[in-house]
Amino acid sequence: MSSKQSFFFIASLLVTFWLLISFSTRSQIAYSDTAFTHKLVYSVSDQVPSKNAIQLNTGVLFLDNSYVGFKEAIAFKESQGNYSVVNTLGYLGKYQFGVSTLDLLGIKNKPQEFLNNPALQEKAFLVNTKRNKWVLRRDIKRFVGKKINGIRITESGILAAAHLAGPGNVKRYLRSFGALEAKDAYGTDILTYMRKFSSYDTSFITAQKKSDLALP
Repeated sequence: MSSKQSFFFIASLLVTFWLLISFSTRSQIAYSDTAFTHKLVYSVSDQVPSKNAIQLNTGVLFLDNSYVGFKEAIAFKESQGNYSVVNTLGYLGKYQFGVSTLDLLGIKNKPQEFLNNPALQEKAFLVNTKRNKWVLRRDIKRFVGKKINGIRITESGILAAAHLAGPGNVKRYLRSFGALEAKDAYGTDILTYMRKFSSYDTSFITAQKKSDLALP
């Protein structure tokens, strides 16, 4: 073997050896790593929720995009799903209803009964959402699919914002193309709810003018 051939042979051996060492010591993605899986789960649950509602050890609640997913996501944001909670401003229950809204629904002067009745709270949320959909029916037809302040408007986003700020404030926000913003007492605005709850299917909810829901 000539010296030139020997040189190329040795060089090829060295390159092969270097490649083997390189691949054997390269760090691998640890799919069980907390930081990685937490980020992945957050991304998936925020954009494409899974079909079942499951609480994982990451603290992330998985929900589908149906009416059930919609209401449970709002409940988690409002009270972490706690039927008996009363916040610092007196808002009540799992969905944090104000006294004036409960009066409108026919539940008058009975806050403790309301807190002790999860089935009534669920009915109240549905009836109130049906009423909000009726009040905003023309705006839903007009604005869904359009963009306001960089957010694509959806029916579920509109209904979630109506739960936060009331249908009248949402109507003003939409018709002013986002110029007339409204916030709750803690600083959460309409835009935040429209973005956060934009991906749910609320076609199950029928628009209904009648909103009376008296205690049995």
